[in-house]
Amino acid sequence: MTQRSSLFTIGQPPGRHSYWLIGLGVFVLLGLAWYLSTASDLVPRLFLPAPADVLARMLSLAADGTLWADLQVSLYRIGVAFLISSAMSIVIGTLAGCYGFWKAASEPLVDFIRYMPVVAFVPLTILWAGTSDVQKFLIIWIGTFFQQVLMIMDAVKRVPPDFIGLGRTLGMRDPAILLRIVLPSALPGIWDALRISLGWAWTWLVLAELVAATSGLGYRITVSQRFFQTDTIIGYILLLGLLGLVTDQLMRAAERVLFRYNRRRR
Repeated sequence: MTQRSSLFTIGQPPGRHSYWLIGLGVFVLLGLAWYLSTASDLVPRLFLPAPADVLARMLSLAADGTLWADLQVSLYRIGVAFLISSAMSIVIGTLAGCYGFWKAASEPLVDFIRYMPVVAFVPLTILWAGTSDVQKFLIIWIGTFFQQVLMIMDAVKRVPPDFIGLGRTLGMRDPAILLRIVLPSALPGIWDALRISLGWAWTWLVLAELVAATSGLGYRITVSQRFFQTDTIIGYILLLGLLGLVTDQLMRAAERVLFRYNRRRR
């Protein structure tokens, strides 16, 4: 007797339309719960402003240019720091995944450092670089680089040994095998690692701007806290979530274009 498959069947992925419909429904339900809790005065508006108040505040900040200035600064910081971290981690992670020497030289050190709390480095980075953008780059780099190296190394190690054996059978040297076989096979996994680590980069950006900054999204949250402007705080938090969602979906879309040869089901 065959079992009828549904979205509640193990291993049955949702279709594209079902995926977006269910996901949108969750957001609508959460928004409705937020509206009802404020409209019924269940939660004081000082602690949880109404959705309309948050929207009005964000529109006001956008109209006077504050929102766009904060957004521009934060996007610049995360863009530069993430590109530097990703470039370094791809090189080191690929070498560590391919060669025993680089694995032994990097993996123990990376494992050691990645367990150190990033927050503990904030005072040190301020001493080293002041409160300039370099300090923000350092925090984002520390928070993402070491995790990226391990994930990229694992992606490279998942390349089937038969692929490498085929390259040796064809008389290819190690550099050619690395560039023409290993990297194309591992790139979808590397892209996944970068997509996941980009979410962490947003977290560390906000941390850096909360502690030592005079501009940016995190800085505006800190200033709003001092004046009990919870509408601004919630609005900026929602904006950060939206930015993360948009960048994640953009990277997913880019993956489908760049790696059409990758047949993994999403």
